[in-house]
Amino acid sequence: MSRVVSWAFTLLTAFAIGVALLLIVIPMVFGYERYVITGGSMEPTVHKGAVAFDKVVPVADLRVGDVITFVPPESSSPVTHRITGVTRDELGRPVYSTQGDANEHPDPWQVSLPGPSQARYSFQIPYLGYVLAALTLRPVRLLVLAVPALLIGVSLLVSVWREAVSEARREREATLRLETVEAEE
Repeated sequence: MSRVVSWAFTLLTAFAIGVALLLIVIPMVFGYERYVITGGSMEPTVHKGAVAFDKVVPVADLRVGDVITFVPPESSSPVTHRITGVTRDELGRPVYSTQGDANEHPDPWQVSLPGPSQARYSFQIPYLGYVLAALTLRPVRLLVLAVPALLIGVSLLVSVWREAVSEARREREATLRLETVEAEE
């Protein structure tokens, strides 16, 4: 039974590491940024609770219809919305109008992107944002760390206990054999 638990735990750990690599490390290596979608303004294109993966592209490559993630004026939280129009400011820089697909009206702001590159939506993994959001809660993180640690500890204790019992049994049997041999002489 202990081996089954050990193998199951090993497979579960390998799976978790694989998922972490797949969802966090590999996208970063290929130039993607990830965002947890907390609102429904982009339904049905991008679902609430999904993790959106955005590819960083040159601002010059952005077109009407692209979905971008940006920080609106006078806000600190990023928004993922569709570009609905492009104009130029007095210096000739692009200024973007945006709107969420589920919103009836365009956003009340115009967006001037500060850098030479911008995060443009590529794909999403539905519901993963709920998991990542749950992991920001201390009790959930504690549970995610404590339960595997407890399982490892119990598994180790059971293994040590079984080995000690087995060793004691071997010593007892050896002593009995020795006593039997001595008694026969």
